[in-house]
Amino acid sequence: MKNPTRLNSLLAFAATMLLALAAPAREFFVYFGTFATASSRGIYVSRLDAVTGKLSAPELAVETPSPCFLAVASNEKVLYAANNNLVLNGQKTGAVSAFVIDKNSGRLQLLNQKSAGGPGTCHVSTDAAASVLLAANYADGSVKSFQLNGDGSIGADGSWIRHHGSSVNTNRQTAPHAHSIYADPSHRFALACDLGTDKVVVYRLNSTSGTLAGNSSAVVPPGSGPRHLAFSPDGRFAHVINEMGCTVSTFAWDSTAGNLAPVETISALPPGVMAQPGFTGAEILLAGGHVYATIRGHDSISVFVADAHTGRLKFLQTVPAGGKVPRGLGIDPTSRWLLVGDQNSDSVVEYSINPETGELSPTGQALNIGSPVDVKFVECN
Repeated sequence: MKNPTRLNSLLAFAATMLLALAAPAREFFVYFGTFATASSRGIYVSRLDAVTGKLSAPELAVETPSPCFLAVASNEKVLYAANNNLVLNGQKTGAVSAFVIDKNSGRLQLLNQKSAGGPGTCHVSTDAAASVLLAANYADGSVKSFQLNGDGSIGADGSWIRHHGSSVNTNRQTAPHAHSIYADPSHRFALACDLGTDKVVVYRLNSTSGTLAGNSSAVVPPGSGPRHLAFSPDGRFAHVINEMGCTVSTFAWDSTAGNLAPVETISALPPGVMAQPGFTGAEILLAGGHVYATIRGHDSISVFVADAHTGRLKFLQTVPAGGKVPRGLGIDPTSRWLLVGDQNSDSVVEYSINPETGELSPTGQALNIGSPVDVKFVECN
């Protein structure tokens, strides 16, 4: 056999397809957040057949400035976007926007839009009850929370908090840079990754008032630059992708006290590959006991097996991202398909997920979308 690796990938894909064909039909809208470029006008949408993995040609769901990161309400009626920079009420700022989802066409209609309280808004999320919206502003290192109204529109301001501090990298860590913020699985805390201070800051979250209050923090190795975070399925562990260190830091999560205890920090790169200038970690997601992480510069996706008892990760696989500067990842709700947005190639590339091993195999499908950043799924009617 001239290329056993290729054969194994084809066999894994065929096995996934056979399992998928035995499953009931499900179809999802796939929404793509983008950065504003000459080839991108806002949020794009495609349809995914979750049985076959087939993707429809993307269409513009709504025109909106630089909607780099997205979040979907738990009832899947409203989609939220972090608008990286726009002019709102005559002021240049980052913003958050709420859109009603048309479950028949996938098109989006603006509900309302508010300032995120700082420039460079780069992340947005909601709690599980869709009662609070959270946003992170990279440029000034601040986070902001909002109450959400019954119709999903963005309501009253909750809290605005600017982080303080710095870390060892004199080029990128002279000031705080909040890069993401998430509600924890208990819905009582919010965790913010700050690249500039090498901290994960934990806030108490009041889901009624939508406010945040300081609680605790945890640190990653100096110069690592925490970027995004993902919880284990049981909520006992939090895995942080460190942008500058190209590493993953794992913490044990105490949902009673709201504390993170360090477990380990390991390379996000394949064994034997050293981090170098131009390599940066980007996104991290979990599915079926496996961790998936994108590395820009190396332009790859790393796959790890997560130990359910200890939280520790074991490297499993690396695959080329199919383009340049892989940024956001999306895993469909059936955990059969993974999509990666290759920002500098203006493409989204699809992989099948082996249901037994968690390994990825390219399906050969790719979408042409300008400067894709984030991927989110909503079930069609």
